[in-house]
Amino acid sequence: MGWWFKIDLWKRVMVGLALGAITGLILRQVMGAEAAGANVTAWAKPIGDAFINLIKMLVVPLIFTTLVSGVLAMGDPKKLGSLGGRALAMYMCTTLIAVSFGLLMGSIIQPGAGFDTTTVNTADMESARAQLAANPQPGSIAEQLLNTILSIIPTNPVAAMANGDVLPIIFFAIMFGIGILVSGDAGKPLANVMNSAAEAMMKLTLIVMETAPIGVFALMAWVLGDRGLTILAVLGKMTAALYIACALHMLFTFGIIVKVILRLPLFDFFRGAVDAQAVAFSTSSSNATLPMTMSCATQNLGISKSIASSVLPLGATINMDGTALYQGLIALFAAQALGLPMTFSMYFTIALMATLVSIGTAGIPSVSLFLAATTLSVVGVSADQTVLIIALLFPFDRILDMARTVTNITGDLAVATAVAKWEGEFDEEVFRARDAV
Repeated sequence: MGWWFKIDLWKRVMVGLALGAITGLILRQVMGAEAAGANVTAWAKPIGDAFINLIKMLVVPLIFTTLVSGVLAMGDPKKLGSLGGRALAMYMCTTLIAVSFGLLMGSIIQPGAGFDTTTVNTADMESARAQLAANPQPGSIAEQLLNTILSIIPTNPVAAMANGDVLPIIFFAIMFGIGILVSGDAGKPLANVMNSAAEAMMKLTLIVMETAPIGVFALMAWVLGDRGLTILAVLGKMTAALYIACALHMLFTFGIIVKVILRLPLFDFFRGAVDAQAVAFSTSSSNATLPMTMSCATQNLGISKSIASSVLPLGATINMDGTALYQGLIALFAAQALGLPMTFSMYFTIALMATLVSIGTAGIPSVSLFLAATTLSVVGVSADQTVLIIALLFPFDRILDMARTVTNITGDLAVATAVAKWEGEFDEEVFRARDAV
């Protein structure tokens, strides 16, 4: 098996992705939809879940140790202000642009026009109601802002780590790192421990990532074996609008950042990000992809560990370009399907609400769909109509979520690359290296 591990990881992951998709579709064709769904759920889903659990295992300790280590590497707490300000400003700008691409594609393709809303079944309606009840909506724009601010400060850091609440973990890790810095000599032993722990977590991440081809294979076999390509028949226009909008956003928005602003080769950027993109596509989770994203940033793109460990965990939580794009697209889909009129001011409000709703969205599959109730209220969709729209989309959301997650993590890496270069924490030789991936 030595020959297998000599192949670049991204190539092995792509092989796993392709073979998984082919396996799922063949099983569905040979066994029939129901039998194939049961078959892949029995063997492929547990393997895929085990892979996701492995990388989820890394997320909290990786964020905490590498972020503390990153703060220590800066040496001056004041540098955090410059770094954080630049990252946040870019995250907000790219998210607003992403919503615009979603609204543009929704207006051009008209995914909801003439859509038959009676196709939804009772079981999907009940499932949508249950999911909406389990995901309370943030309310007004002011309430969303207030809830986001309050959620950053943990009342119990240990509980935040146990629950995997990323924003509070980031806040506490930064404050803890600052505390070690200002402790001077007394804090040096603890600083050595945190630096060693961060290094050990990065090595463990590389070990776990070697299982990615198997995990990706199982996840793709499960998704396509269970769902098939029926989405293309049922929600083809919605799928096309989302995938085209995500592709355009990644190509133009991130292309401008990398090629025009940073004057770096765009091909090398996407080549360096492909490992993380493949894992994001298969897991549909920004948080689960975070270890691979950080590995790509440092190993392939030349981003320093201090920048990667601070900018990327923050991005995995608040930089949800794909999610914001989808929120705008859902609003237009609903308005078109239900025959609701749209005004210019409504487009603006949708863009603002979609951006705010996406901030702090949990990086787990399909959660953004159930937060759409807030955005749908902007276009005058009633509570019952909201359940109907979400019930229509939910059975197929996994395939839609794949594109959203790829967009999210690509944005994280683009912003991290920019911040690293501006802060003098960027190795261009690694970025341009032919054998970087």
